[in-house]
Amino acid sequence: MACVFVRGIGSINLEFLTTVTSAINGTFGILGNIVNALYIIVITILIATPIGIGAAVYLTEYAKPGKLVNLIEFTTETLSGIPSIIYGLFGMVFFGTSLKLGFSILCGSLTLTIMILPIIISTTQSALKTIHMSYRSGAMGIGATKWYMIRTIILPSAMPGIVTAVILSIGRIVGESAALLFTAGSAYLLPKSFFGHIFTSAGTLTIQMYLSMSKAEYGQAFGIALILICVVLLINFLTKVVIKLGTK
Repeated sequence: MACVFVRGIGSINLEFLTTVTSAINGTFGILGNIVNALYIIVITILIATPIGIGAAVYLTEYAKPGKLVNLIEFTTETLSGIPSIIYGLFGMVFFGTSLKLGFSILCGSLTLTIMILPIIISTTQSALKTIHMSYRSGAMGIGATKWYMIRTIILPSAMPGIVTAVILSIGRIVGESAALLFTAGSAYLLPKSFFGHIFTSAGTLTIQMYLSMSKAEYGQAFGIALILICVVLLINFLTKVVIKLGTK
């Protein structure tokens, strides 16, 4: 980390953070990559969070314990350990080619959705299982329906764990490169239209760092790496804060 800081701090300035790369102007900037990363984070989280929480609630509160639930949980744990490049190949073939999304933010986001679902499901399940059974039996005893009990008691009580799952997923998205290289592409331009941009090729910070390294532009690469480290440290700090708030 010290090496990255020493070699990268000299490349970080206002122009580096607020401009896009231009061969005509002779400038290098990562603003386009930052915007692309934000697009992918927001879209992926919006899709994956309700699906992941819904799956965790079903497995924990509705599904009867047995071989099927054990198989689903085992599959979820297995998926979380699959190399991201395999997700990238699947996303390129299915979303990019079969659904004809090509290299686009939407293609990358859908691929990352599949990749982070195991994190959200398993972490949310763990949070739900920590809620004492007395909460459930007490609510049901006074005549509350199961869904009302889950919506008003179980989910709010498990919210710190759910927020932790989302924050960890964002960290995974920020640091991802292999899957996005095959699905989102490497363009660095700023969006021309807000919604139209999701159908265009877009490279994130990690993709730009890879491209800079491949061109032997080490100062730029280390500058991006330093920014990524700061983002990851911030995400870890937020995770610890949420966990501490949840234990109070």
